[in-house]
Amino acid sequence: MIFTTQIKDGQIECVLTTDRTLTSPVFCCSGMAPMAPCDDLVMLRRVGSYLEVQLPDLTADQAFTFHIEYTDGYVPRNRAWLPMGPYLRHAGEIISLPTGPLGRHPQTTSTPQPLAPEDCPVLPKPKAWAPTGESVKATGFASDDPALEAVAALANRQGMAWHGTLPITVEPADLPPDSYALHITPGGVTLHASDYGGRFYGGVTLLHLLQSGPLPCGTLTDQPRFEWRGQHLDTARHYYDPSSITALLDLMALLKLNRFHWHFADDEAFRIEVDSRPELWQRSAMRGEGHLLPGLFTGAPEQGGTYSKDTVRAIIAHAQSLNIEIMPEVEVPAHALVLAEVYPDTRDPDDTGTERSVQGYARNIVNPAMPQMWEVVGDLIDEISDLFPFPHLHLGGDELPHGAWSGSPRAQALMAKEGLKTSDDLMAWTLSQLAANLQAKGIRPAAWEEAARGKDGGIGNDAILFSWTGAEPGLKAARAGYSIVMTPAQHLYFDMAQTADPDDWGAAWAAFVDLPDTIAWDPTPEPEFADKIIGVQGAFWSEFTTQDAQMWPMLMPRMLGLGALAWEDAPDINRITHFAASLTTNADGRITYT
Repeated sequence: MIFTTQIKDGQIECVLTTDRTLTSPVFCCSGMAPMAPCDDLVMLRRVGSYLEVQLPDLTADQAFTFHIEYTDGYVPRNRAWLPMGPYLRHAGEIISLPTGPLGRHPQTTSTPQPLAPEDCPVLPKPKAWAPTGESVKATGFASDDPALEAVAALANRQGMAWHGTLPITVEPADLPPDSYALHITPGGVTLHASDYGGRFYGGVTLLHLLQSGPLPCGTLTDQPRFEWRGQHLDTARHYYDPSSITALLDLMALLKLNRFHWHFADDEAFRIEVDSRPELWQRSAMRGEGHLLPGLFTGAPEQGGTYSKDTVRAIIAHAQSLNIEIMPEVEVPAHALVLAEVYPDTRDPDDTGTERSVQGYARNIVNPAMPQMWEVVGDLIDEISDLFPFPHLHLGGDELPHGAWSGSPRAQALMAKEGLKTSDDLMAWTLSQLAANLQAKGIRPAAWEEAARGKDGGIGNDAILFSWTGAEPGLKAARAGYSIVMTPAQHLYFDMAQTADPDDWGAAWAAFVDLPDTIAWDPTPEPEFADKIIGVQGAFWSEFTTQDAQMWPMLMPRMLGLGALAWEDAPDINRITHFAASLTTNADGRITYT
């Protein structure tokens, strides 16, 4: 089989040549958003971005050309918008079709100016650096401090030098969390810190210095700008091998990021093997032929996986050694397609609503008027919050479809009883109930920016909100008293394409986001509310990721900008570009100094 595609006049042109005659084959694929066939072809099935098209009889060695177009106002921007995981279904046989090269091609890093001789060759930039002019030809360090042993293990995984004879003396100091001071002399290093994080980050700085040449002597003091320095990963749309997750955690640690937002539940899957609701992960583990959901965002007729509790515990332990806490997310009330499919009693059976999500899904919201919703969601939240030691849990709350619950008699009765007028009111009431239950267990709730909407100011309960459509919703919620993590898509969504080049890779609904864009904004533009902005976070959504290795050229070099923004008061793009030009990220996520 020969199958080629290209974007032409806003449509996707597909050319299919078979090596044998096929009678009425069905073409199946997924895309970035809902699609439809052109050329008077018949659409047999569509679920979100998944599409099935009836093709005519195909004659051996004769090319057949047909066209697909995106609907709902979407326009294909680059190669990532071409059909994902295309295949034919013919007479009970599944015939996979070849696809073009996957991943990112164009590179945007410009040639930077060299660093000044007195500049400390470390990213993020330390708070203060006073070099003496001396240097040490050290081959590595010696210390039995647990935090520094974790740095040594990190160095070993990265293939970086660390072990040697230069002694590190650790001394306690009255410093803020994650802060440290280093005094480097030809005879050894003294590290001052008040906690594990400070000792660990002092060691990370020494690790970077050791890779840059002779170890410079001097006094270095350092302190992070934000307490929440995060990176998010969507493992619901694409299942990542646990080794890829731990590699991402290693990369985060090298950039002094300390919060991993694990998005393992969404419309398409629930990836953790919970005991209370095993049918949820068992039925959503795989997508494609013969499974509950078709091949949404897959690179093959069948794709997926799950994480056992032991695997999750191992990932948590790995993160904790790197001073990273993991925040899990259980997504409600929207982005719950698979939840509603597995547990239909979480929806009103008399609901006549026709709402659709922005991803094109019908019936992807659960209904708070149904007792089963509270039972299922309660079981999931209880078990997940018990599994993860970091006392924070994200409840989702984003992208509620327009008109949600308007066709549900039970929801309308609940709204009348509780004095609620809009769907935002009902969502706020639902999230507030769930958040209060979390607070009673000593767990701080979190949610996306939409959770500030609705009656009584939204979710409440000291929740942390994540501002994603831009910075302004976060500022508005900060003025209302919420703690905010800024993650605006225009700057920190690393699934966005980096350029407008059609040979590039990624989404484009928010912006084209290159390395300078990651720091070309101020997370705290209103000083009177600066204390409510507790951090920044990058996000990586996986709608177009079908192989783990595709993640790295999307994250890097942009994560360098995130690391600088999260740690430094005033990051400089030339300095960041300098490091982007001197570091290479390998196919497994490891950093190499060049």
